Amino acid sequence: MKCPFCADPNTQVTDTRENEDGDVVRRRRRCVKCDKRFTTYERIDLKMPHIVKRNGNRTEFDHNKLAGSLKLALRKRPVTIEAIDAAVDRIEARLLSLGEPEIPSAQIGEMVMKELKKLDKVAYIRFASVYRNFTDVDEFSEVIREVQTRPRRNKAEKPGQDPEHDLFGS
Repeated sequence: MKCPFCADPNTQVTDTRENEDGDVVRRRRRCVKCDKRFTTYERIDLKMPHIVKRNGNRTEFDHNKLAGSLKLALRKRPVTIEAIDAAVDRIEARLLSLGEPEIPSAQIGEMVMKELKKLDKVAYIRFASVYRNFTDVDEFSEVIREVQTRPRRNKAEKPGQDPEHDLFGS
């Protein structure tokens, strides 16, 4: 660490402390040459990757844009803000763990779809229809079939009624 007063590279640490959250380290230092004291702060500097759009343009990652995309897909759906924030955090953690300086926007779109699929199937279909730019109803139907977990009930059946067996066991 260079001394800010005389630019000498020889400094000594006289005291080290962490803040209450443990995410900042404060160090008191003394210059060996001029004997002046100064303080440095160490913080984690996580850099989100740049986003490479489909047209090749590059842009900075935008937390608000990501959160806004999920909130738009989940509009009027029974999903809490906390669940949305947790999904955004998982996507950001995944992006950071990749350690790449640039990420294609398509890869982020797939991450968003994966999170939406876990949160709400209707929101997943909404997002997929725009993201994948469906050109016909068959593509839409395919995604709906993909998320259906149980067969649809016949309107004449009662909830919980097994269509294979009626009340008389026949």
